[in-house]
Amino acid sequence: MELDISNNSLPVYQALASDVRLQILQLISEGSYSVTELADHLGLSKAIVTKHIQKLEQARLIRCDYEDGKQGYRKISHLMVDNIQITFPRQVYYSYSKYEEETILGNYIGFEVHPTCGLVTKTNRIGNFDDPHAFVDAERSNAAMLWFAEGYVEYLIPNHLEPDKKPKLLEISMELASEFPYSNNIWPSDITFSLNGIEVGSWTCPGNFSDTRGFYTPEWWSDDLSQYGLLKHLRVSNLNTSMDGEPISNMRLSDLGLHDHKFIRLRIASKPDAVHKGGITIFGKGFGNYDQDIVTKLYYE
Repeated sequence: MELDISNNSLPVYQALASDVRLQILQLISEGSYSVTELADHLGLSKAIVTKHIQKLEQARLIRCDYEDGKQGYRKISHLMVDNIQITFPRQVYYSYSKYEEETILGNYIGFEVHPTCGLVTKTNRIGNFDDPHAFVDAERSNAAMLWFAEGYVEYLIPNHLEPDKKPKLLEISMELASEFPYSNNIWPSDITFSLNGIEVGSWTCPGNFSDTRGFYTPEWWSDDLSQYGLLKHLRVSNLNTSMDGEPISNMRLSDLGLHDHKFIRLRIASKPDAVHKGGITIFGKGFGNYDQDIVTKLYYE
């Protein structure tokens, strides 16, 4: 689950702000419990425990089902979240000037995809799911989310860097998840990035997330399908290449020859020889937790 500093994330913060609810989460992480069993462990009444359970359910931290036990049906609680990330508002390298471009998700210039695969707009699917031909459909420029189990998509990003400017940092941000039929919150995938034909590094995405609905995911999209991704920042500096500040390779800005190219060629790939072959889901405007497509910022002096 990914949170930010906004009212959208407030129910989760409120649910966690209780010693009793933290104890409940700890107990449930070790096994299934009914309300009666939780009440016995905590030394509280069933009514009080039920209220705490409801608070955790509303925040979508747990799920309660009915299970056939020896004495009839009883309510069992399950954890729905493996980890929580909090994104704080920040501004990076604000002392530099910058060029900024937002590339529409469906405006890729090349692709090779293998099922499972597909695209959707804010209002409907594009072509048929698991059919690579959908990726050349005329409506693909309206894509708000796309996915594939193996292959790549490639984009051409305008490079406005002038000859007398010194590049300091190239940052490309996008909302990413792995790809699994329906969804799987624990499904690691190695996603590889190339710039101007140079492989700059790979990052392992932890899963394909549906533990809670995406903030912008439209109502017509089913709850049990991929809901959101993680907003990742691929950064190439004069020192190395990193993902959200964590180095992933020794590739540097000077390796990209930015002054020699009018465009930056970005390839996002799930390679057939990857250690974790978990595919890729890319979210654009109108889907997921971030209302953006692929944003490129080139900082310079």
